[in-house]
Amino acid sequence: MREIALFVEDYAHRQVIGALVQRIAEECEIAIHLDWRNAVRGHGKVIAELNDYMRDLKRQGGPWPDLIVVATDANCKGINERTREIGGRDEPAPMILAIPDPHIERWLLLDGAAFKAVFGKGCDAPDQKCDRNRYKQRLIEAIHATGTMPILGGIEYAEDIVQQININRAVQMDRSFRRFVEELRDMFQGWQT
Repeated sequence: MREIALFVEDYAHRQVIGALVQRIAEECEIAIHLDWRNAVRGHGKVIAELNDYMRDLKRQGGPWPDLIVVATDANCKGINERTREIGGRDEPAPMILAIPDPHIERWLLLDGAAFKAVFGKGCDAPDQKCDRNRYKQRLIEAIHATGTMPILGGIEYAEDIVQQININRAVQMDRSFRRFVEELRDMFQGWQT
């Protein structure tokens, strides 16, 4: 069983990233345990908690997780800027960054067929604009259009949508999604050998 420590900025990231990691692990036939280290209070808290965690791991000398996943929205700063803000440490374990550009809710709108499988009606492919609440609102509107009333802004359906996503098609539609999925697959495939 592989141990994966996850740092995410909120509940939406926990639902989407957790479901993606689980799904890709199943694809690769890897048994994993998700150790949620942080799932609230945004980007700044993710960085602070990650720094504390790294410091503590180094002091203890282990046991180290097999992988650390850090997820935070690009928030119009772009993937490279967020990577610089997070990266550059001497990690005691491999680290993969999930940086949805610009926001995690956009990933749930990438595959209209997955949306249709969950809700009975598809959604339009999302554009790529930088607007703080654009994709949260688009997700809510797309779910409303199916006759469903989202209670938690649609995030309560994230696991169902992720299970239906055609990942190979979705990676063609979003660079940030592709980057995360490819790095995760590479890591898991390396564990198979």
